[in-house]
Amino acid sequence: MPTFSAESLPNNSETPRWQFAVSAAILGWILDAFNFFVVVFLFVPLSTTFHVSKAAIVFSLTVTLALRPVGAFFFGAMADRYGRKLPLIACVIFFTLFTVLSGYAPNYWFFLLTRALYGIGMGGYWGVGASYAMESCPQKSRGIVSGFMQGGYPIGYLLAALAMQVLVTQFGWHIMFLAGVPVMAIIIVLTLFAPESDSWKMQHSPGYGEIMRTLFANMKLFIYTLVLMAAMNALSHGSQDLYPNFLRTIPALVGKTVLGMKMVYGIPIIYNVGAILGTLFFGHLSDRVGRRRSMIIAMVLCLLSVPAWAFGASLGVLVLASFAMQAGVQGAFGVIPAHLTELSPDSIRSLFPGFVYQLGVLIAASSPTVEYALRDHLGYPWALTLFETVVIVTLLLLFIFGPEKRGKDFRGLAEGAEGKPVLASEQAAHEG
Repeated sequence: MPTFSAESLPNNSETPRWQFAVSAAILGWILDAFNFFVVVFLFVPLSTTFHVSKAAIVFSLTVTLALRPVGAFFFGAMADRYGRKLPLIACVIFFTLFTVLSGYAPNYWFFLLTRALYGIGMGGYWGVGASYAMESCPQKSRGIVSGFMQGGYPIGYLLAALAMQVLVTQFGWHIMFLAGVPVMAIIIVLTLFAPESDSWKMQHSPGYGEIMRTLFANMKLFIYTLVLMAAMNALSHGSQDLYPNFLRTIPALVGKTVLGMKMVYGIPIIYNVGAILGTLFFGHLSDRVGRRRSMIIAMVLCLLSVPAWAFGASLGVLVLASFAMQAGVQGAFGVIPAHLTELSPDSIRSLFPGFVYQLGVLIAASSPTVEYALRDHLGYPWALTLFETVVIVTLLLLFIFGPEKRGKDFRGLAEGAEGKPVLASEQAAHEG
């Protein structure tokens, strides 16, 4: 392998064809989310086909989520050892293959196995995709690309909902498990045309042993980011998972429609649009005011939205409050790909953020259970309010007192005031 240094990079310090790498990463996360939410929309046909209860199909979601950290560790370490491109292609083929197989499973146990293996692929993609996108895009655009990357998750949810209404009525429910195959092909082509990460070429570890030593050497940072991601996922799951069920309990909403749909479907569509816009807005804002400040602003928006979000008694109030709430929740999440990759040690920039992200998902998986238990004692509005307020305050403290490395130079070069590349050490001396 040729030796790479800061001096060997192009004078504009911008990776040629970086748009291919970014597009592949974003499309992959959209596809990942789509393939996950397919099962959410198919509880009835799947339970009927396999002659099991809906609870058994719901359990498959738990298995999928539980194995995401395994995938993050495996594919993340592979990407830090062998580069971003081949592991990204391997991961998207892996989770698409097991998505297709799960749609044509001969029995429930085979279906459960394929969804478990899909979970490994689902967990592996984010860390590899985020590091590839952040290392490839221009440094000044890292925040908005981060927003696009994280916005892929609610986009995948909306596309799954749309496909249920368009594709299933024409071709049957099995088509949902095949719909992602053309997208997989596009991602592979984009990745093949994209360049390998210059950052990885310059900073990769010589072997898995060194990768593990680097991980353990940064245990303090690992613990901080793990707590951060557990709280972020608790915020997201706590604000979304039970909210449609909560809406059903509001007397004033009985029989109401939104966008021509029952309100229990219409309101989530609207607040998912808010989530997508939030990821883009706060991701872009983070390039201007910093990662922590933009996430603090997003948390303040959430905190201000909580009263109307939980206690709103009219359709209009609940629509606006849930829109604002998800704009703040997912807006903060939109900064996370850039924030985590900038905080991560250089030589494990795929493994580190992906692993803490997916472990955070696992830790926060009980959030709906906790909220539902609180509901039995306090009622739905106060349960939602108490849980989300505690999580938001916790995140505010983590952001206020936590570290930040906005604009960290991934390749040994940083853009000066006039957009020209300068050595990172020269920039630090200038700023100091």
